[in-house]
Amino acid sequence: MRDNSTAPKPIQVDENSPLFDKTGMLHKEFPSDFRQIRYFTLLIVQSAPPDIKEINLLEQQISEIIKNAVKHGNKCNVEKKVRIWYSFSSEHAHLIVEDEGSGFKDLEKWNDFNKKRQKLLEGQDYEALADFVSYRGAAADENDGGNALFAAVEYWSGGFVFNSKRNCVAMLKRFPQKRKGVELESEA
Repeated sequence: MRDNSTAPKPIQVDENSPLFDKTGMLHKEFPSDFRQIRYFTLLIVQSAPPDIKEINLLEQQISEIIKNAVKHGNKCNVEKKVRIWYSFSSEHAHLIVEDEGSGFKDLEKWNDFNKKRQKLLEGQDYEALADFVSYRGAAADENDGGNALFAAVEYWSGGFVFNSKRNCVAMLKRFPQKRKGVELESEA
């Protein structure tokens, strides 16, 4: 029987994933200054081809990943760095983001929460879903809700994986290729 579920796969921990291959990628390093996240994001996104920027969705996703590294990983300590490797083409966006924090310790809890959330969505059990609107881990504050991570898992459809320390995440988005030119009917 085929699984027709649209649920995203759980986030994996696998530092041997090919997504961690940095060959040919550009690299930037930033202090963990929360006020400059937008600026850091723009420095990264500027090298992406215009046809993959998807009305700022790519920029938003990159900003959220940097924000998580600054806020949750490095606790906004400007002495700590966020390191980003990135590669863009008209076919893909590939990022690796590493902070100096202790890592995402609640990953299994988040995966379990997301699995239950997705099952309720698929079953259209909106009453029970009210308890799964946002995920709050042990280190969460009133502004956290896990929504950026829910969106990231769906957006980065080519993979979203952590290293074993869980302070480095690699992600890939593949973009469908648009056919250029005019299709001509063949004469038969």
